[in-house]
Amino acid sequence: MHTSSPSSRRSFLQLAAAASLVAGLSTVGVTSTVAMEPLKRKGKARMKLGLAAYSFRDYFKHSNRGQKGKVEESKKIDMFDFIDYCADHGCDGAELTSYYFPQDATADYMLKIKRHAFLRGISISGSSVGNNFALPKGPERDKQIADVKQWIDMCAVMGAPHIRVFAGPVPKAISAAEAQKLCIAALEECCDYAGKKGIFLGLENHGGIVEEPEAMLEIVRAINHPFFGVNFDSGNFYGDDPYAGLAKIAPYTVNAQLKVEIRRGKEKKIERADLGKVVRILRDAGYQGYVVLEYEEAADPFVHVPKVLEEIRSLIES
Repeated sequence: MHTSSPSSRRSFLQLAAAASLVAGLSTVGVTSTVAMEPLKRKGKARMKLGLAAYSFRDYFKHSNRGQKGKVEESKKIDMFDFIDYCADHGCDGAELTSYYFPQDATADYMLKIKRHAFLRGISISGSSVGNNFALPKGPERDKQIADVKQWIDMCAVMGAPHIRVFAGPVPKAISAAEAQKLCIAALEECCDYAGKKGIFLGLENHGGIVEEPEAMLEIVRAINHPFFGVNFDSGNFYGDDPYAGLAKIAPYTVNAQLKVEIRRGKEKKIERADLGKVVRILRDAGYQGYVVLEYEEAADPFVHVPKVLEEIRSLIES
């Protein structure tokens, strides 16, 4: 019988330890230099219905965004009311937009939100942060990164598995190429932080340096991180064929948002979105996850959101 020497056993143990270390680093999210590939999922496409708090942006009692017009007191809501609305209208998930939490919200507040959602049978599908990662180096950019990390901490308490983040517009002081590099660096840093807490960051196709599909994909492919992907927004590409742009980013999607309208061409001509076509794009990409209605139209969401939710429900269940 062959017996290994102490030196060979020592070499084997060293190799095993190194392999274990590499595997460990990959699970906590150390960024690779290899370009990100489309997400691979087992099985068929599977979608769940969600609703974004942003749909009721003018009705929240708490807001750090400008609200349009006066709202009757009886129509004002808070995040607990919004969760109730999602439950009452048969949603699977609720996206709790960060802008509409009290400014002094604490971890204890987040636990109350988590408890309330659980008792109503609603999953917190995710949240969002209104950041700008294309800013030049300095205190303002540092604050953007710190704010995202702070909200990652809040989402970890609340149990939100996904946060949609933004790239940002090109500042006047720097080039588009430099803005892209700054965005990638900030995303990598924040992905490492979020990944250690088990939270995905989804980069939204939202104007600025990600207004065009190819520019968006350049950033996405540069960040090969297990807790990173695309926040697919069906209303945010404005070319002659917005659906073609959506099809390009769909394979990287970790969260999908549907809007009632699209804007086409240089004039950004508004037209009713073909929601069936958008759902087919996601299905063809094998997407599994939430399809979240983000209602942006001026019409009363209390009247129109239920109708759109039913339309989306029929599409994702067919």
